[in-house]
Amino acid sequence: MADSNESKLTQTTYYLRKIVVFAERVFGRHTRCFVVGRQPPSLEAKSDNSGDILIKDAWPEVSGSAEDDMRDESKLLERVSNGLAGRSEFNGLYPKFLGGGRMQIQNAHGDSVDETTRTVLGETVWAQLGDLPLRAHMRIAMSGVGEPLKTIKSIYELVVVIYDVMRCHMGILKHCQILHRDISEANILVRRDDTGVHGMLIDFDHSIDITDEGYVKRTERTGTRPFMSINNLEGELTKRTALDDWEGIIYIFCWLGTFGWNRATQPSGSVSKMAIASWNDYDEMMNANSKRRDMDSSRIFTEITKGFNPNIPHISAFKKFVNGLRAVLIDDHDDPNMRGAIFDKNIISEESDTDDFLREEYITRPDPFVERAAHWESISERLLAKLETYATICKRRISESGSRAPDP
Repeated sequence: MADSNESKLTQTTYYLRKIVVFAERVFGRHTRCFVVGRQPPSLEAKSDNSGDILIKDAWPEVSGSAEDDMRDESKLLERVSNGLAGRSEFNGLYPKFLGGGRMQIQNAHGDSVDETTRTVLGETVWAQLGDLPLRAHMRIAMSGVGEPLKTIKSIYELVVVIYDVMRCHMGILKHCQILHRDISEANILVRRDDTGVHGMLIDFDHSIDITDEGYVKRTERTGTRPFMSINNLEGELTKRTALDDWEGIIYIFCWLGTFGWNRATQPSGSVSKMAIASWNDYDEMMNANSKRRDMDSSRIFTEITKGFNPNIPHISAFKKFVNGLRAVLIDDHDDPNMRGAIFDKNIISEESDTDDFLREEYITRPDPFVERAAHWESISERLLAKLETYATICKRRISESGSRAPDP
C-alpha cells in the first residue's frame, strides 16, 4: 500500500489476520475490512510492533479526480490524524491514518489511471449506462481496531462509549474543522483496555470540511435512516452542523433503549406499532415528519421513551437522561423561535384583531432547526456537558459493579 505522505513508490506490506466486514452485495460501496499485522503470522508472536491495524477496501462515490475530490476519506482521515497529533486525550478514540488512497490500474496504453467504475468498464460501456454515480476503488490502512457497539454489557457502558465518541467528534470539529455527518450504530465501536471501556468513532467518508461553506450546504442525504437528522432527511439547503450529529445520538439512545443491542436486551413483544418504528421509514419526508412530531415537545417525546424495554437493567434512569438530553437540544433556549421541532404552523400575530376573523393576520414560525444551527457551538457545549456528567456517574457504577442506577 502506498504511503500518501511520501513518494507513490513507497509501499508497506501487511499480513491478513481476519476479515471483519464482508461485502454484502456486488454493487454499491462493496466495503470490506481486514484486520492485519505488520509481520507474517509465524513471526507475529515475537514482534513488538504488530499492533492492531485495519485495512478498509471500498468503492465510494467520488467527484472528479483524486486531487479535487472533497469526499476522499483518506485525505479527511489523514487530516484528522495530523490535527489531533499530540492530543493524548483523544488517543484510541479514532482510527489513525497510516496510508492509502485511490487504487490504480494500467489502461490499454500502459498508463496508470485511477481504478474507477468508468475506467474498469471503458468509455463505450460507461456512456451507455446513463447517470450512474462514479465510484473509485479506495484502500486505506489505519491503526486502531474495535468491536461492534452490540458488544456493550450494560446501559452504563453505552453512555460511556457514546461520551467518548462525542468528545472525540467535537475535538475533531474544533481542531480539524471536519464534521463527521454520519453518526450511526455501525460507526461507533467499543474498545477495552486496562483502564476500562471506551468508544471509537469511525467511517469518515461522509464527512465534510466546515470551512467550505458551499459543501456544508450540500443537499445529499447520508446515513442510516433511524439515526439521520431531520435536516439530513429533508435534504434542504440548511447549514449542516454538529447539532445534526447530536440529534443522531439521541436517536441511537432511543433505538437501543427500545430494541436493545443484543439478544439478551431485545424486547419480547411486537414493536411494529410503536411510534419509533416510523423512524425507519423508507420515505425520507415521512421519516422526517415523524421525527419532527416526536421531537417537538417533551410530552410527545415521552411517548417514545415510554417504549424503552423495561427488561433492560437501569432503564428508568436512562429514560430520564435521554429526555433531559433532548430538552437541551430542543427546549432549553431563551429564544422561543429556537424551541420545538415543528415550524409549518400558522400563528396568529399579536398585532391582529382576533375578534374579527376577516382581519386575522398570520405569520409563519421560523424552522427551529435553522434557528438553532446559528448557535450550534454553545448548544453542543451544553450537550457534551450533560453527557459528561452522566458518563462520569456511569463509570463509577461500572466500577462498583451492579450498584443502583444513577440519577440523571
